[in-house]
Amino acid sequence: MIDNLMAISPIDGRYYSKTSVLGDYFSEFALIRCRVKVEIEYFISLCDLPLPQLSDFDRNLYAELRNIYGNFTIDDAQAIKDIEKTTNHDVKAVEYFVKGKFDELGIGKYVDFIHFGLTSQDINNTATPLLLKEAVLKVYSPELEKVAVILKRDAEEWKDIPMLAHTHGQPASPTRLGKEISVFTARLDEQKSQLDGMKYPAKFGGATGNFNAHAAAYPEIDWNLFAREFVEGKLGLSRSYPTTQIEHYDNLAAIFDCMRRINTILIDLCRDMWTYISMEYFHQKIKAGEVGSSTMPHKVNPIDYENAEGNLEMANAVFTFLSAKLPISRMQRDLTDSTVLRNIGVPIAHSLIAFKSLEKGLGKLILNSEAIRNDLDNNWAVVAEGIQTILRREGYPNPYEALKALTRTNERITGESISAFIDSLDVTESVKKELRAITPETYVGI
Repeated sequence: MIDNLMAISPIDGRYYSKTSVLGDYFSEFALIRCRVKVEIEYFISLCDLPLPQLSDFDRNLYAELRNIYGNFTIDDAQAIKDIEKTTNHDVKAVEYFVKGKFDELGIGKYVDFIHFGLTSQDINNTATPLLLKEAVLKVYSPELEKVAVILKRDAEEWKDIPMLAHTHGQPASPTRLGKEISVFTARLDEQKSQLDGMKYPAKFGGATGNFNAHAAAYPEIDWNLFAREFVEGKLGLSRSYPTTQIEHYDNLAAIFDCMRRINTILIDLCRDMWTYISMEYFHQKIKAGEVGSSTMPHKVNPIDYENAEGNLEMANAVFTFLSAKLPISRMQRDLTDSTVLRNIGVPIAHSLIAFKSLEKGLGKLILNSEAIRNDLDNNWAVVAEGIQTILRREGYPNPYEALKALTRTNERITGESISAFIDSLDVTESVKKELRAITPETYVGI
């Protein structure tokens, strides 16, 4: 591995400690290992048919075949890269490597059925979604869930905290702090549910998706049925059919679009939390030795939210590109998808950095109840909505206009001025009592 200080991308440099886990899914090593896995499992599936020429293959060797990818090492990957220097073709290099392993096991007479009838995209378009699925299940979703758990905890803890709302940046009908956090948890839950239900698409069908070579060699076999059972039953993916030489990536784009929506929700959260901190609704825990500014020693900046926001936006830029570009390919295929697919780990890495920054930022929050109460006390005008609505119920003439005249004067509205207004109303004492019960702290709805 190159020194982190020499890395071009911050994913592999500054943030390597946060993203290194993704190397098991999106590195060159991971892709090569998964290609080997698909080649081995494909050969085993041909044996299970069985093809006539494989009917005598010793099934007891399946475990040793699976050890080829199960015990795959960096040295094995390097051996394949060395073969690629000659072939100038990455998947063909994998095929030659597996054939060499067959020779070592003394089963070289079967090597012609490695990669039998396939094109490279039958391997790439199964290995890539398989790696993506594993990364989402084992890394992305658990890390996102950590953020959701913190938010749900905070929503419960702050469910009874009255807070001034701000619409258009202006004081608005009060709300509860916990409810505002719950808005984000509900949005995240909806998108996570959609992501959990996504299909991970794979193409498997030969040179142009029609199993031409397979059908020519074994016309009696239902190769489409074989492909579906292999892709869905053995690999746990969803076979796209019909296709060209490559997967059409529509479902892959849908996965990226869903991840982009999740990130957009979190960007919204970052900006809200940043603003609440700037309004001093929250303080942040101070860590000894940390510096907020090189010149202003008093500063404790909301850097975790800023870092998260920037990385979420970076991720979304790449997700947007991937979902727009990948479904487009000239005729039966061009090669542009090949180089682009190598970057699918990039937006997931930036998302992961953001999730961890959010976890850190949310864990540093200290509720400043005094500031929240003061903001409510300084904005009695927000109860005007409730007062005029009750007056409407009572048939009071022009209640909206009466409250508008009271509150839209650019003068500060206080509890005393509201009380004086209520005293001046020609309504029953019981209604006045009801109106006096409306305060910025009690007028929070349900």
